[in-house]
Amino acid sequence: MGEYQMDAVLAAVADPTRRAILDRLRVGEARVTDLARAFPISLNSTSKHIRVLERAELVHREIRGREHLLSLRADALAESVAWMSEYREFWEDRLAALDAFLSGGGVADPHEEERP
Repeated sequence: MGEYQMDAVLAAVADPTRRAILDRLRVGEARVTDLARAFPISLNSTSKHIRVLERAELVHREIRGREHLLSLRADALAESVAWMSEYREFWEDRLAALDAFLSGGGVADPHEEERP
């Protein structure tokens, strides 16, 4: 996944309706019309949200006869999750340093010992 694909994923999950669609698809595939009924928006608006999710490769559409079935493609989230995990580690280190400082038993800056 390239930089632009990660941008598309992050933009797609920035909207609460699209996150709710992804949450519903974690349970299993769903018809577009069933998803549309679950939200207080029109079928047209739901379809627009689904297209954003498809462009981000977070959702796969399969057409069976007249039904459009959607399923989650969670693997598209992997690169974004890995990128965010680096920041989680950063903040965990900072919070651990703050905890040590506040308890009086440690060094305030985890990099302080590295300085000459």
